[in-house]
Amino acid sequence: MPAASPIIHDLAAIENRPPNVAVQFLQRVEASPSVVAFTYPRGEGEEWASVTWKQAGEHVERLAAGLLALGIEPEQRVGIAAGTRYEWIAADLAVMCAGAATTTVYPSTMAEDVAYIVGDSQCRIVFAEDETQVAKLREHRAELPELSKVVIFDGEPSEQDGDWVITLAQLEELGAPYLAEHPGTIKEHAESIPPEALATLIYTSGTTGKPKGVRLLHSAWTYEGAAIASQNLLHEDDLQFLWLPMAHSFGKVLLSAQLACGFTTAIDGRVDKIIDNLAVVKPTFMGAAPRIFEKAHARIHMMQAAEGGAKEKIFHWAFGVGKQVEALKAQGKKPSLPLSIQHALADKLVFSKVKERFGGRVKFFISGSAALNRDIAEWFNAAGLVILEGYGLTESAAGSFVNHPLDNRIGTVGPVMPGSEVKLGENDEVLIKGPGVMDGYHNLPEASEGTFTEDGWLRTGDKGSLDADGYLTITGRIKELFKTSGGKYIAPNAIEAKFKAICPYASQFMVFGNQRNFVVALVTLDPDAVTEWAAENGMAGKSYTEVVRSDACREMVQDYVDELNNQLNRWETIKKFELLDHDLSIESGELTPSLKVKRNVVESNYADTLEGFYS
Repeated sequence: MPAASPIIHDLAAIENRPPNVAVQFLQRVEASPSVVAFTYPRGEGEEWASVTWKQAGEHVERLAAGLLALGIEPEQRVGIAAGTRYEWIAADLAVMCAGAATTTVYPSTMAEDVAYIVGDSQCRIVFAEDETQVAKLREHRAELPELSKVVIFDGEPSEQDGDWVITLAQLEELGAPYLAEHPGTIKEHAESIPPEALATLIYTSGTTGKPKGVRLLHSAWTYEGAAIASQNLLHEDDLQFLWLPMAHSFGKVLLSAQLACGFTTAIDGRVDKIIDNLAVVKPTFMGAAPRIFEKAHARIHMMQAAEGGAKEKIFHWAFGVGKQVEALKAQGKKPSLPLSIQHALADKLVFSKVKERFGGRVKFFISGSAALNRDIAEWFNAAGLVILEGYGLTESAAGSFVNHPLDNRIGTVGPVMPGSEVKLGENDEVLIKGPGVMDGYHNLPEASEGTFTEDGWLRTGDKGSLDADGYLTITGRIKELFKTSGGKYIAPNAIEAKFKAICPYASQFMVFGNQRNFVVALVTLDPDAVTEWAAENGMAGKSYTEVVRSDACREMVQDYVDELNNQLNRWETIKKFELLDHDLSIESGELTPSLKVKRNVVESNYADTLEGFYS
């Protein structure tokens, strides 16, 4: 491992960044007018439309003028309840240019929670994807007196709503005469927004209780973009594939990076289309949650196992060679000539085909929002597909740490972003200070105060360690660590991630055992993977529940649990487990909209099962 990082930061890019997101966007339009800003699928034929920065600028200007025509005022909230798509980004940029603030709403959010978020944030206007999203607002309209207008992306307004709902095109039509009467108004509004103005309210997913609105300022987003640009990671000739939920801070960080660096973004939020889209788009980088890498890893392993024979042996041989080469590189050593020749052959026979599945041009992936299993990171790295793991919270505008291609230390989340600071507090809690940190929780002064130390550091709630070069390793979530009755501490996340790297059929693996004398687990399997396994094991056509209740399926999972236990300390080993008859879902209330497990909900739902382990 190198003694010091070779990364050079351009700190001037951070110090001289634009004052707000609106100016940042307008400067990008001026600097790169003819460069393609966004591409996205359009129509049943799935043809991809392209929009240059100049075209995006004109579109955003008309939408922003439409918002001003509706009377939106500085820092008033405008909601966006939609999946990731070009219109989401155009709407968000229009809100920025009008001087208002965006409130993000996941399209999967239940109507009651939508009403809470829109009401708590006092949204004046909401962009809604379609009738499904409008219906949630309509159901609670009486509770939302400040919501004066809904702008729908797809479809036509219902007659029952009168002029309460308008189309995106109608909003643009409102903007045209406003621009004619007030030439130069968008630039004037943009230049009048102070850096400390509210830009975004992102409501945390809330694994317990009601979600909290995180107040993120314009200066936080311009900082995120400038901090990424300062590392010379991304350039105008890069191509991003963006599928991450824009309601999540990770998606917003990638938009900030795009405005700062000027690369093109291909947008399609449909998760089931990710692999197909990668082959079409051929991106140079993509951000993703670990679950995407876990599924891809499992899928490729299952395909090789199905082929069997010589091909499967060559596959495993190639990854053995790849890991040897990468281990030597990490130590600053060069592989021997025979090993280099083997590596070249492995690349030709195996790695090139794996890389082609991701479009063939990927320089790196960025992983965030949850812990990435080290084994999976090393597997991708061996194939020449670098995953840069990062770390942050919604409360720190998501991007607080990230690895770098020149010094990617697998198992860590990288050094703190340039311009920010990190230290370890009591119980090794990771504490952060910097321009990306939130202004507090909306309408919750006591909760805000409790999230900061007396001297102004953000409490993350995560335990960590720092190496000599400042690279951070997250060792567990303080609230999720538990102690067995024997006095041993258990970090469930680490065990759970390890199992998902071992078992290609796993969806969720939840570890419990607080104040108990041994550790147990609840297991769910990936429905798609289970269907394939069932077909190969004489159960084709059977339902998910029938398959997971079979003796054969339980034996298969038991084998993987045994393999897991061989890698754990004695006190961490899983003594008993139960296969659940359904996968966890947002609809069941067991997952947050960002796909984090609501551990307390699962524990409550299966209290009898967990208690039965110890009877």
